[in-house]
Amino acid sequence: MTKAKQVIRILVADDHAIFRDGLRKLLEAADEIQIVGEASNGNECVKMLAKLKPDILLLDLRMPEKDGLGVLEEVNFETLPTRVIVLTAAEDDRDVVRAMRLGARGVVLKQSASDLLVKSIRKVFDGEIWLDNRMTAEVIDAFKKSAESGQRREKPLLSDREKEIVQLVAQGFRNREIGEKLFISEQTVKNHLHNIFDKLGVSDRLELALYAIHHRLIDQA
Repeated sequence: MTKAKQVIRILVADDHAIFRDGLRKLLEAADEIQIVGEASNGNECVKMLAKLKPDILLLDLRMPEKDGLGVLEEVNFETLPTRVIVLTAAEDDRDVVRAMRLGARGVVLKQSASDLLVKSIRKVFDGEIWLDNRMTAEVIDAFKKSAESGQRREKPLLSDREKEIVQLVAQGFRNREIGEKLFISEQTVKNHLHNIFDKLGVSDRLELALYAIHHRLIDQA
């Protein structure tokens, strides 16, 4: 008997009704995707996040009352099961990099093919990072600049426990979830991350995930 796919519950936040309507029709054609809510501005989005607790938030960066970056700044996504994919038509890479630093797990250009959006949702839902090909180079370049001010070891000496934590961070797990999987406290996870950041010369979880993927640390179980 075939196991049924898990339904991915999605909240869409975009101020253009026509775009939301087209997005809903596109996504609901996929069996495992369910649109549970639509917000037309940032304030509505914040309220609906707390109420609906969706799996994925498709978040427009340009919205009235409160933009996408404002939503990311206000909401503590550590307390929600929600992973964020930013939708943008803009070419301003600074906003994209900032969104990723604020916790977004994916970026999709609005002009991308529809099948790429569906694929990005599935990937981010599974804990992966998703970036448009052009954005990937820009984001990594931005993180390199911040890393150049410090020393980064080419062959960092990570303990087996630290390697486990790096892999789980790269897979999108939060500190509490990592602690539960490894049977250690959340504070112990934070202590390990502090040491890992210091050893690798990275400044945050996203940079750690990108570094781990680039250097294949996630394969060093």
